[in-house]
Amino acid sequence: MKRFLYVAAVMLVLVYSRTAFTQQPANPETNKPAQPAAKRIPQAKTHVEFTDYNTAYGITGGAVVEKAADEFAAKYPDSELKVYLYSKAMHEYQNENNPAKMLSTGEKVLQFDPDNSIALVLTASVLADSLGDADADKQAKIARVRKNSTHALDTVDTAFAAPPNAAPAMVAEYKSTLRSMAHSALGIIALKTGDDAAAENELKLAAGQNQSQPDPYIWYHLALAQDHQKKYPEALTSINRALQAIGANGDLGELARGEQKRLLTLTGGPAPTPAPK
Repeated sequence: MKRFLYVAAVMLVLVYSRTAFTQQPANPETNKPAQPAAKRIPQAKTHVEFTDYNTAYGITGGAVVEKAADEFAAKYPDSELKVYLYSKAMHEYQNENNPAKMLSTGEKVLQFDPDNSIALVLTASVLADSLGDADADKQAKIARVRKNSTHALDTVDTAFAAPPNAAPAMVAEYKSTLRSMAHSALGIIALKTGDDAAAENELKLAAGQNQSQPDPYIWYHLALAQDHQKKYPEALTSINRALQAIGANGDLGELARGEQKRLLTLTGGPAPTPAPK
């Protein structure tokens, strides 16, 4: 299932503004005392570093960007900018729907920036979605999901420094999407560990944060959590919301239609209208 292609496009718009967000080396002769700020803007130490950074940042494709980030980090081990190259690699892998590489590059981002909101929620989401009963490190994965998701929720208002020209409405939507993903990861973990009431609560919070672009995965899992508690009418409402937002995702659509059929049988509702071919 192409889980991560449903993340709001606004997240990529803001992330890909980083070339304008970073700065060239400061001029000591004109540098005035800095005004208090929520988060310091990173700077290159030399003009060569700044040029190399922009060259690497201009590359596209997950594997190629990650390779460029590794080479940049090796050449400039103390650079403040290397985290943005790994962040771009993570987003390139997200766009390619490659969860395993999203996880590995996200973990690299968190090595350099432990409060990075998007790396926290993406790593938590990948771990939650991939968790299985046969995982040898199941409990460790559960703990990481809870830690990363909770930390993202605790720090999202202070950890994200918006690009200078970002519209306030876009920043607000970005943060809402991050909160939605964090609550979703917590909800899926609760669902997979049998705590259906907690799963329902977290997934409702996730859905409430993402009104403008509903995520069908959230509504699908919310339906499952409600179904498990025998809240069949509520589950039917949720699965219908999932199907309304599902688009052309065949895998999730098949699962959601199967769940809808089950709930219609349990509630005595009318048969669904066949999907157009």
